[in-house]
Amino acid sequence: MPSFRFRHAVEADIPLLVGLVTCAYRGDASRRGWTTEADMLDGQRIDPEALAADIARPRSMVVLAERDAPFPGQGLLACAHVAEEDGAGYFGMFAVSPGLQGAGVGKAVLAEAERIVREEWRLPAMRMNVIDIRDSLIAFYQRRGYVRTGIHKPFPYGDERFGIPLRDDLRFEVLEKRLEPAA
Repeated sequence: MPSFRFRHAVEADIPLLVGLVTCAYRGDASRRGWTTEADMLDGQRIDPEALAADIARPRSMVVLAERDAPFPGQGLLACAHVAEEDGAGYFGMFAVSPGLQGAGVGKAVLAEAERIVREEWRLPAMRMNVIDIRDSLIAFYQRRGYVRTGIHKPFPYGDERFGIPLRDDLRFEVLEKRLEPAA
């Protein structure tokens, strides 16, 4: 696993974040990794304006994993959005550079997000929305203690900020993990 550090994104990081999230989920570049949605969705994966709002609002941050590089942004390896929603942590916009998927970077980012929610915000649980036909992705989260809640949410068909669906059976399922209080 490459050596890296965590930091919180700022507005100047938005173009790099859009690029990372897009290459992790959309188009041929995403097929190098196992998180691709290229057979389910086309178009953009993240809306820059929504990303700016997520970075700016209270109890919301985008966590970056990056290694040292000669120029800012060259070392961006992974990211995730963490926020407080409905009395729990919310985890989303999770992306790891396709060439590094499976190298442990994603597990470390998820653990850092859980640490923030548990220790800094002192919230009892972390939740996320996952497209319910993403069996391998759901299994990844289940191995890390997340459970399927059976709560489903509709996919935002017709709102291209979230992509252009290539099939008509997409919906989200809420996954949840109870977090032990910080000692």
